[in-house]
Parts: sequence; structure tokens; C-alpha cells
Amino acid sequence: MPDVEFQANGGTAPGYLAAPDSGSGPGTIVLQEWWGLEDHITDICDRFAAEGFFALAPDLFRGETTDQPDEAEQKMMAMSMDQAEADMRGAVDFLAAQDGYEGEGVGSVGFCLGGGLSVWAATLNPKVRAAVSFYYVMPHGKPDFSEIGGPVQGHFGTADDFVPVDDAKALETEIAEASGQPVEFHFYEGAGHAFFNDTDRLGTYDAEAAQQAWSRTVSFLRSNLG
Repeated sequence: MPDVEFQANGGTAPGYLAAPDSGSGPGTIVLQEWWGLEDHITDICDRFAAEGFFALAPDLFRGETTDQPDEAEQKMMAMSMDQAEADMRGAVDFLAAQDGYEGEGVGSVGFCLGGGLSVWAATLNPKVRAAVSFYYVMPHGKPDFSEIGGPVQGHFGTADDFVPVDDAKALETEIAEASGQPVEFHFYEGAGHAFFNDTDRLGTYDAEAAQQAWSRTVSFLRSNLG
């Protein structure tokens, strides 16, 4: 699955890179759910490429994937944050060094575990100028939100069993106050956790909410990375 290797903290890390047909455009990293770097995440990278972006998903689980929630949770909890931080820093730098890369910074987008990591990435590398979090989950503590150097967008379902609306709204306020950056969280009525995931592994895919969130995400990144 991974088709590129990039430098990460003195070593190398694997990932999946999708490039726009034009050969030029802005860039964003795409951060996986707890299932690993599987077809849904590579498809999102391809969708970003179709919208004119370079999109790189670092393979945080090093080739391991699962479709079993218990195993996915174990992999998420066993993930080394030191390695994940190095991977995310390196992925951002790799995108910014691509021939054809354009823009004022790199974006970060993530889902569930990756939703938490997307915000984390924005605290690690000053090149990250816009971060998007879908149903933020972060079991490994939290970064220093004051280090965020650009606006943050969030997407949450009002029927998310993992992330209650009140928790999401509290997070929105915390990030905004700590970072001093614009923070806009969108809530999708009746949508559950992983509403964007069209593999529908959890039975919560919501096509209407997913399309609206995608449009908002692409618009947000274009406007902040140009």
C-alpha cells in the first residue's frame, strides 16, 4: 500500500502520496483512523489530488491494518507518539519540498484518531497553516494548543457515541483560547461517529453530511493555503 518513503527524524517513514494531474498545487497530510492506512484513507488522498492537492498519508502503523474494533483500539493505544510526531513532521516537510508544491503552508486533515493527530500536527511543524479534524479522538494526551499557527476546522455528528457534542464544543473553546486562532466546528444533525467513512464499517455513514463536510474542508484548505 505505501508507495513513498520520506525522511522522519533521521530515519525514513512510509506513506501514500497522491499528486494532482496538473503537477502543481497546495499540499495536505491525511491522517488515518484507528484501522490503519487502508483503502478509505488512500481514497481520500486520491480525492484531494482530484481537487488539485498533493496529499500524503503517513503509514503510522507501518503496514498493519485491521477491520476489528478491538484490534484497532489496541493498535491505537500501542502507537508511539514519538514516532507519530516524527512521521507527521517529516510528512509535512516532504510535501513542502515536492516539485510543483504551491502555497503559503501545508494542511492537515484527519479522522477519529487522525482527527486528534491533525490538530497535534499543527503544533509540531510551523509549516502547518490549516488543520481539519473529523470527530477528534486523542487517547495519548494532548499537545500544546498554543503552538497552533493557523485556523482549525472541525466536523462532528450530534449523535456521535464517542465524542459528545458538549465535549466537542469545550474542545473548540479550548483550542481557540489557547491558540488565538480562528476555530470553526461544524455539527451535523443526527450524524454518528465516522459519518464520513463510506465503507460504513460502523454503520454510521451519512452521505449528505459527508458531502457537506468535504465541501467545507476543501474550501477551507484552499482559502487558507493559497
